[in-house]
Amino acid sequence: MKPDISVQIASLRLKNPVMAASGTFGYGQEYAGLVNDGDFGALITKGISLAPSSGNPGPRIVETPSGMLNAIGLQNVGLDAFVSEKMPLLRAGSTPVIVNFYGNTVDQYVELAGRLSDVEGIAALEANISCPNIKQGGISFGTDARMAAEITERIRAATRLPLIVKLTPNVADIALIARSVEQAGADALSLINTLTGMVIDPETRRPVLANITGGLSGPAIRPIAVRMVWQVCRAVRIPVIGLGGIMNAADALQFLIAGACAVQIGTGLFVDPAIAVHVVTGIRDYMNAHGFERLEQIVGSLILE
Repeated sequence: MKPDISVQIASLRLKNPVMAASGTFGYGQEYAGLVNDGDFGALITKGISLAPSSGNPGPRIVETPSGMLNAIGLQNVGLDAFVSEKMPLLRAGSTPVIVNFYGNTVDQYVELAGRLSDVEGIAALEANISCPNIKQGGISFGTDARMAAEITERIRAATRLPLIVKLTPNVADIALIARSVEQAGADALSLINTLTGMVIDPETRRPVLANITGGLSGPAIRPIAVRMVWQVCRAVRIPVIGLGGIMNAADALQFLIAGACAVQIGTGLFVDPAIAVHVVTGIRDYMNAHGFERLEQIVGSLILE
């Protein structure tokens, strides 16, 4: 008998715990022919803003040891085009669609959440609060507990959909931020977003990225991500979704054992578009080998003594 690897996140039931992370799966059609509908437990779209964004100038990506640095700049087609051009294909599939969204003011987040809630086929929302608050001098919403709570509370009031809040690792105490977001009404948390990094070309003595800095992802950040997920899982009661450098089933299992109920795969998709199948199969094999019948028996099973 196959072990039960289904996951419950608020009102959202997923057949497996592996999701495609925002920004790495585009709007779904980019992987047509490479990924079968149903490989993932859920698909998370590229971050959506109210207006279209062309993102940052190039170069925007540079490979680093065990990872990559990107400064795409949240390029996207904007809300209207997303709803009219991208959602028809996404909702035609059988996999739940979670829409990642962002803004530069609280009002932008609120408007996006409200309008997305009326779109057929969206199963949940993921709020990226790593963006700069232009009304507060550019400080990121997600680096201040008070601001993180305020924006979460406002978004929560604007949508009936399950609300996942994506946390930045670029903070002194991620557990403090997590608790404030939980208390403000989030249904779940996802972490970590990318770590800020920089690459310099010694020959030119110039930054490789046109944006100077970018977000570091890939296996290089996995130990940090696992540690932060473990800290947050000890601090909150709502579901936690772990991400950061997952390349195989063993990587995903680290997050689950640390307390995450599900995982997201990002950079790994660029290496192997079929990675979800391998990770899901590997999790099942692990459960069979160790006598686990349900995924929740693994979640938070870390042994410390």
